[in-house]
Order: sequence, then C-alpha cells, then structure tokens
Amino acid sequence: LRAVAAIQRDVRGLVLRGSHHLPPEIPAYIQRLVGKDAGKQPFSSTDLSYIQQGERALQRALSILQHPPSWQAEPDAGAAVSSAVLPGLGRVFRVEAVLAAPLGWLHRQLFEELEQMPRWNPTLSRVEVLQRPGEDTLVTHEVTSASPVGRRDFVSVRHRRRTQAAVYLVGTATRLERLPAQEGCIRAETRLSCIALQPLAGDPGCTRVTWLLSVDLKGWIPSAVTDRVLPRCQADFIGHLRRHLSATARC
Repeated sequence: LRAVAAIQRDVRGLVLRGSHHLPPEIPAYIQRLVGKDAGKQPFSSTDLSYIQQGERALQRALSILQHPPSWQAEPDAGAAVSSAVLPGLGRVFRVEAVLAAPLGWLHRQLFEELEQMPRWNPTLSRVEVLQRPGEDTLVTHEVTSASPVGRRDFVSVRHRRRTQAAVYLVGTATRLERLPAQEGCIRAETRLSCIALQPLAGDPGCTRVTWLLSVDLKGWIPSAVTDRVLPRCQADFIGHLRRHLSATARC
C-alpha cells in the first residue's frame, strides 16, 4: 500500500504539471491502474480540472508567501492587516494572528468541518460542499449573511497542502453550470484565498495564522468601499474564530 501511495503521488504530480506532455492514453491508464490497486475510483477529467485549479492557486499563494511584496498596514482594520497591489490579483489583504489552538484543531474547523462554519461565523448563512474531487480538494458554495454591501454567494475550489512545517488552505473561484446565482445574492469571486497554519515555535499548542485574500465582490461597489470592507471582514473572522475557540475550550 505504501508503494501504491507513492506511485499515486508521482502520477498525480505528473498530471498536475500537465498531462499534455504525455501520450493521452497513458495518464488515464495509470489512473485506472493505481485507482484499482488502491481501492479508489480514478479521477475524472472534471476532478482533475478542479485539482489543477487548486494547485495553481496554491502555487500562486506560495509565491507570495515566499517572496513577499511590500505590505502596507491597514490602520482602520482593527487587527494586524496589511495589503499590497499585485499583478493579476489587484489588492491582496493579509492578516496575521497567533491563536491559542493546536494546528490540527484549526485545520479541522477551516477545512474538514467547513460546512459547520456558519455556526460560529455569523457572516455566513450557509456553506455546502458540492463535490469532493480528491481527498485534498473540495468544490464549495458559500452564501453570506445580510450586510451593508448586500449578500454575496461564492462557488469555489478549496485545496489543501500538508507539509511538516505548515498546512496551506487555498481557495479560488470556479464555475458550476448547474448552480446559478442565488436569488437575492450577487455572485462574487474569490481571486485568491490562502490560510497558512504554522505551529508556533516552542509552543505547539499555539498556531500562527497568515491569511491572504483577494476578492471581487462584483456589483456596483466602488473599490474604495471594497478596500475598507475586506480587511474588516478578515479582522472580524479572526475575532469569530477566537470566540469559537474559547467556547469550545469551555465545553
């Protein structure tokens, strides 16, 4: 089984780097073979498309994290929020925080138990996992609660990468023909979201959280308003997460 898992990783890496460099029948054949040996269904072309979207978003986020731009503080956000204008993304906001929670707990709240998020984050009215293309990739639909800028809904690919040093949770907008915009909502788009979770050095019970966010809210909202709303949303999210952590610790 270890050998099969290793082969799967290698094959997925080849496919994600671009199966157009290989004879078209080879990736499909290897996927069927590895999927059968591992007791799992092979990826469909649609699944692979979603996984590729997630991987591209991850690589873009890692590039920003590893080669950070000149971040400018957002003094009115009420938290450690900064921003930078990046090619192809527009303004990207970054929030950093240290939470008194182990990485595994945060990982569960922000990926594995994503549909439960509206229970502790009042800015969301619904989160639904629509598809699971792979164990590290989800297609989700999120609907926001009413707010001064109106309600928005998002269809996103969410993808994770787990390493020894960190867990990366990325998201980016995708299309799903069978899910038109919801009544009373404007379909917004996440250009890029990445939450990096790292154990705090010397204290594994705490986690450093870094969240990159670039969103197009759509509709008739001036960019000046968007640039005030998004950092405030990030700061509020960290506050809701802290309160959820505190409530969970009391149980």
